[in-house]
Amino acid sequence: MRLSRYFLPVLKENPAEAQIVSHRYMLRAGMIKQQAAGIYSWLPMGLKVLRRIEQIVHEEQARAGHIPVLMPTMQPADLWRESGRYDDYGAEMLRIKDRHERDMLFGPTNEEMITDIFRANVSSYKQLPLTLYQIQWKFRDEVRPRFGVMRGREFLMKDGYTFDLTVEDGLHAYNRHMVAYLRTYERMGLTAIPMRADSGPIGGDDTHEFLVLASTGESEVFYDQQVTELKLGDRAVDFDDRAQVKGICDEFTTVYARTDETHDAALFDQIPEERRRVGRGIEVGQIFFFGTKYSEPMGAVVVTDKGERVPVQMGSHGIGVSRLLGAIIEASHDDKGIIWPEGVTPFQAGIVNLKQGDSATDSACEALYAALTAKGLEPLYDDTDERAGAKFAKMDLIGLPWRITVGPRGLAQNKVELTCRRTGESEEMSPEAAVARLVEIYAAHP
Repeated sequence: MRLSRYFLPVLKENPAEAQIVSHRYMLRAGMIKQQAAGIYSWLPMGLKVLRRIEQIVHEEQARAGHIPVLMPTMQPADLWRESGRYDDYGAEMLRIKDRHERDMLFGPTNEEMITDIFRANVSSYKQLPLTLYQIQWKFRDEVRPRFGVMRGREFLMKDGYTFDLTVEDGLHAYNRHMVAYLRTYERMGLTAIPMRADSGPIGGDDTHEFLVLASTGESEVFYDQQVTELKLGDRAVDFDDRAQVKGICDEFTTVYARTDETHDAALFDQIPEERRRVGRGIEVGQIFFFGTKYSEPMGAVVVTDKGERVPVQMGSHGIGVSRLLGAIIEASHDDKGIIWPEGVTPFQAGIVNLKQGDSATDSACEALYAALTAKGLEPLYDDTDERAGAKFAKMDLIGLPWRITVGPRGLAQNKVELTCRRTGESEEMSPEAAVARLVEIYAAHP
């Protein structure tokens, strides 16, 4: 993309309403625009990152064998009355009436609707196990929407639902999601720690939250430093191998890590003092196993091999897709701007022309742009007439992981400058070598 043809309304000053780093940088980098309290328009660059996060989520769900669906944002209240949650959920649920005076609601979550889909289409144990998921907009009428996309009223969420015959099968589905989520977050450059948590209005006894450590997090967390060193990496996982999947879950959940809601001071004190940590975390996902909480009252049953009709065992599993943008920025920034991890960056590299209008530099930038594009990468070429300092400041603000700087002096020696945004280190090399280096880097970040 050529910057002269792109819509990137950056701001020079910090917006007064932005209280945390991610909100401030998303507004300044022209990623979002607030339309109402907790409700945002997603501008081109913000939307690009949102779509990259969605794609990673889809790919890891597919790897685990889960099947995508898409449910409506508006739901009939009668489904929620069946489960008993319509009156229990609280003021966060936006309740409305249609023109026929039927009670409707803007879905804050979809356990009831997916149960209705299941009971209408599945009747035999032979059709299990089944996992359906979607990435869809939700609405929760927060009392105090703040911190930009971190605590908005309208948000994009991946919500998945598992249906199994037995408790053992349901717990395997729970473990399968934990492993899939670990890889999902790692691909985004995040260390998201699974922590034993409270189930809240979703219900169930088995639940873990995934939290990214950040000083602006809404939750107080207590953990053993060793948990931050655990990585799933590129190890092969057979999601049908229950022992392997459980072993990975045990690896990541045996080391102490809990939110303040489930913190056990006695257990925490058993950790060697030098490894005890207290901090704050941003919740970016949560998994639940709640058995027959919804299937029993709503009649979601299957016939077993013995002819018995039994309610299915269920779980739900969510990732805050739009919230993840804020969490990534909170975990990866400096005083100049955002530092995008390679896995979610809106553009793989920025090209800065130091002398726009000079035939040699223009030609070299065009050649770099074409070469990177031909290799399947998407560069952002700053072909504007701004001065060099302004171009560098903009590149630092929007946070692309790599920058190629092209100027007459370097080109006289067939050199360009490749700069890493995270470290600030620069290296001079030929344009061809710069392209090859970026291709190599991004091959490791599919």
